[in-house]
Amino acid sequence: MTNSDVLTAGVVHSQVQDGIATVRFGHPKSNSLPRALLEELAATIARLGTDPAARVIVLQSEGSGPFCAGASFDELKAVRDAEAGQRFFAGFAQVILAMIRAPKLILTRVQGKAAGGGVGLIAASDYALAVSGADLKLSELALGLGPFVVGPVIERKVGLAAFAGLAVDADWRDAAWGERHGLYSEVLDTPVALDARVRDLSRKLAAASPDAMRRLKAVFWEGTGHWDALLRERAAISGALVLSEFTRRAIGG
Repeated sequence: MTNSDVLTAGVVHSQVQDGIATVRFGHPKSNSLPRALLEELAATIARLGTDPAARVIVLQSEGSGPFCAGASFDELKAVRDAEAGQRFFAGFAQVILAMIRAPKLILTRVQGKAAGGGVGLIAASDYALAVSGADLKLSELALGLGPFVVGPVIERKVGLAAFAGLAVDADWRDAAWGERHGLYSEVLDTPVALDARVRDLSRKLAAASPDAMRRLKAVFWEGTGHWDALLRERAAISGALVLSEFTRRAIGG
C-alpha cells in the first residue's frame, strides 16, 4: 500500500499469538473511519471469529492519541447522493454486526478520546478498557446528523436516558462517565497500566473455555437478530441527512 493509499483508506493489521487475536486499525486523521477501513475491519473481525487459533479478540487503534474520531469527514464531503450516503454509513453497521456476532469475546483497548462511530465500536465490545483521558462524545447532531447507526448498540449498553443525553448534548463526557454508564468496564490511570491490564485479561480469556465464552457472548447480544434490517434503515436516514444544506455547511462540503 502506498502512502497515498494509507492517507485515503487507513490500515487494518491483525495477528494471532497464543490464542489472542489482536486487531489494530489506524488512519492519519485521528484514526477516523473511511468506508474502506470499515469494510476491512468488519471482514477481519468476521474472519477471526471463525479462526480456531483465535480464542479472544483484542481491538485497538494506532498511536497514543485519539482512539477514533468517528466518520471520515473527507468521505462525507464526497457523498453526492442518498445511495452513496447509505453505503458509507452501512460500513459502521457492518463492523458493529461483525463484532457482536463473532463467537469470541472482544476486548477493546481505548487509549484516547472517541467520537461518533468510535463510541459505537466501544459499545459493540464485550469488555472495554480505557485510560482515564479517554473522553467520549456523540457529535452527530451538531453536524445536522444523528447517531442513528451506532444508536442501538450504545443504547443497549447505557440505557435510553443516558443515550439520549449523550446524543442531545454533543459535548465531551469523561472516562468516569463512560465507566459509570457501562461503556467502559475498567478505567486505568496510565497507558502503561492499561496495556498491562489488557495483556493480563486477554491471556486469562485465551486460557478459558471457548464454548463457555461463546455461549456467554450469545447471552450478551440476545435479541439483536433483527439488527441487519434496523441498521440498514438507520444508515438510510444518515445517508439522506448528509446531503442537507445544514450538514454540507457543517462539514465544509
